[in-house]
Amino acid sequence: MSLRQTPVALALSVAFPLVFAPATPPAFAQSVTPASPPAPSQAATGAKLSATAPAASPAARQAAPHTAPPTAPQAGSDAASQPASHPRSSAATSAPTQPLGDITVSATRTERATTAVPNTVTVITRKDLDRRDARDLKDLLSDEVDLSVKAMTPRFTAAGASTGRAGNEGINIRGLEGNQVLMMVDGIRIPQSFAFGPFASGRADFVDLDSLSAAEVLRGPASTSYGSDGLAGALVMRTLSPDDLLKDGKTFAGYAKLGLQTVDSSRTASTALAFGSGDWSSLIQASIRRGHETRNQGDDHAANSTRTAPNPTDIDTRSVLAKLAYRVNAANRLTGTAEYRERKIDTDVLTGLTVPTATPAATAVIGLTANDRMDRKRVSLEHRYEDLNALWVQQATTQIYVQDSQTEQYSYEDRNTAADRTRYTDYQEHLIGLSTQAQTQWQNQRLSYGVDVSRNHIEAVRDGTVPPAGETFPSRPFPKTRYQLAGAFLQDEIEFGNVSLIPALRFEHYRLTPDTTGYAGQAVKLSDHALTPRLGAVWRATEWLQPYVQWSQGFRAPTPDQVNNAFANPLYGYSSIGNPNLKPEHANSWELGVRGGLGKDVRWQLSAYDNRYRDFISQEVVSGSLATANLVYQYINLSQARIKGAEARAVWDVATGLSLHAALAYAEGHSTVDGVESPLNTVQPLRATLRARYERGDWSGWASLQHSSRKKASDISSGGSTAAPFAPGAYQVVDLGGAYRINPTLSLSAAVTNLFDRKYWRWGDVSGVAANSTVLDSYTAPGRALQVSLRADF
Repeated sequence: MSLRQTPVALALSVAFPLVFAPATPPAFAQSVTPASPPAPSQAATGAKLSATAPAASPAARQAAPHTAPPTAPQAGSDAASQPASHPRSSAATSAPTQPLGDITVSATRTERATTAVPNTVTVITRKDLDRRDARDLKDLLSDEVDLSVKAMTPRFTAAGASTGRAGNEGINIRGLEGNQVLMMVDGIRIPQSFAFGPFASGRADFVDLDSLSAAEVLRGPASTSYGSDGLAGALVMRTLSPDDLLKDGKTFAGYAKLGLQTVDSSRTASTALAFGSGDWSSLIQASIRRGHETRNQGDDHAANSTRTAPNPTDIDTRSVLAKLAYRVNAANRLTGTAEYRERKIDTDVLTGLTVPTATPAATAVIGLTANDRMDRKRVSLEHRYEDLNALWVQQATTQIYVQDSQTEQYSYEDRNTAADRTRYTDYQEHLIGLSTQAQTQWQNQRLSYGVDVSRNHIEAVRDGTVPPAGETFPSRPFPKTRYQLAGAFLQDEIEFGNVSLIPALRFEHYRLTPDTTGYAGQAVKLSDHALTPRLGAVWRATEWLQPYVQWSQGFRAPTPDQVNNAFANPLYGYSSIGNPNLKPEHANSWELGVRGGLGKDVRWQLSAYDNRYRDFISQEVVSGSLATANLVYQYINLSQARIKGAEARAVWDVATGLSLHAALAYAEGHSTVDGVESPLNTVQPLRATLRARYERGDWSGWASLQHSSRKKASDISSGGSTAAPFAPGAYQVVDLGGAYRINPTLSLSAAVTNLFDRKYWRWGDVSGVAANSTVLDSYTAPGRALQVSLRADF
């Protein structure tokens, strides 16, 4: 699938907003030394602000007293939606779980210290990414007590179950997951997850960690900043830029890395090269990973459905990122980006085979193979204007982009004497968009305002042989749909001495327009709008007491398959119809917290939140009955939900080079349908982590202890099943890692996960599994595993 041509009119209409601002410095800028023009190597994306310039707001310069001021933050290639890389204190570099003292961009779409935002944000820098050397997002976020990534062991079938086929499905933030969490790379939305029958496409595997410069996790509704989605929060990622490598005046820099991991017998090679010449700079980054199935602790290797060991799998992943940046003049920069990622998975699905008997049925499955492929490619062009001495507009960023993604899943089922079956599903998204944002600063406040517009063409096709009774192939699970989003936001950051007040408001309009070509059912259009306000406040009362509070609202527009899920099976007497009156899901959230420090060696944060959701979308029977065999299904706004919890985080600098990090999170939640409450299975049990980090000279090391409490039976919904759900017990897992710099060029790192080879189940990976299942061991987490990498920097 090739990228389609971007409409020129869309690019030209708002490509360069307000870039010719007056040069008279405002009162706010007069209090500091003006920023000097960037060095020749500091072109386009990633151009650093001068160390003497403000970090874009008074609050960003007023980091907590225990932390050095965040001077010279790395400006992201899209300041409107991307995290910034920046220097960190020795304590702050100890672990990704540390939410104190970093610079965040995702929380307000402007640079602010995480100690100056009214909610909880995790900032993961490139140094954190290199230190953790994680395979994927699931590994990277494993120490975060209020986050998880669902990835069930694959046990799918050819025409029925899709268990585990989606891979790393997506991120769970404080009890919500899937498409209810916003995921972005360089300000561009990651493709949505989608499931229908045996097909399931996740989201987290579309991201290559080696290509990232930084990532941020934002808790709480993100609609005021980014529009639809993000009911629970957002994962906002930024890719590498030339300036991430071209430091200290270098015109050439790069790295090469080789790695081995026993958990999936994988081998990894990654490299990045950056070049700078005058006003031009460029970067090329590529990575390859070849591996096999992720190991669990199942020991039944039978070639049938009783198997608990993972299915034999070959996984081949390739990623390429290229950037070209040009500094037009001291205030204007252009950056072009091209990115490609492909992932192929070939599986011998032994768990889908029928248990042998003396007289096997004609439809007994004697062989099942699957070939899955997913890819994401995008091109983008960004213009960035920055002049801190300008009178009206000090910064403006505009990005236009095109992104294509595709997920193909094919399976072949060899049956005893009955006709063999095949299934093929192709899910595609073609996204084109524009995002622009500007900032105006005065003496004690900063206005941010912007517009985001996107149009996503979404379609899916099902095909194969021996279709179910009453169906014909090929068919579409939903019509081709043009999904449009258009929004505008306004935010003010006001500083009253030691108090920051941050009000914001966004208006968003969405429209779903179906195309019934090749679609057998009826289709309906849907359009609506939403207004999402947010209000936050931070009070830096004393060094050891800094309370904050935030109230925010969010929404998620219905997806194309929810609005139009028309399907009919007359033989079995059921059908589904569209719903032109489907409303978006809404969130109403409060977070109250306090941060502080005890001297310069201890920092801590306590927070509590109460998130209320309404108009959850659910597919229900709206007419007919089993007796009359004319059931009609429809997606409707049905349930309400509430999730509340509390979290604690602390950092202690024990001695020079040695620090301890601790975190604890507890949450509870339920949904309400027709006045009846049920537990929310997506809410995690109580979790805690304790992490130690030591760094001295050429040596560094870390150790972490992860604890998860037992999920209580009363906190688990059976989902209407008569079988009792499986409730995994509590567990503690210890991981160790370290690194040694052999010389200025070479460094060696190694880590051991699950050091004591503990057998355990992660709640997010077993939700929905019955307690009487005979294959519970197939859902266990990996046992002891080793990973080693050798890196050369030049």
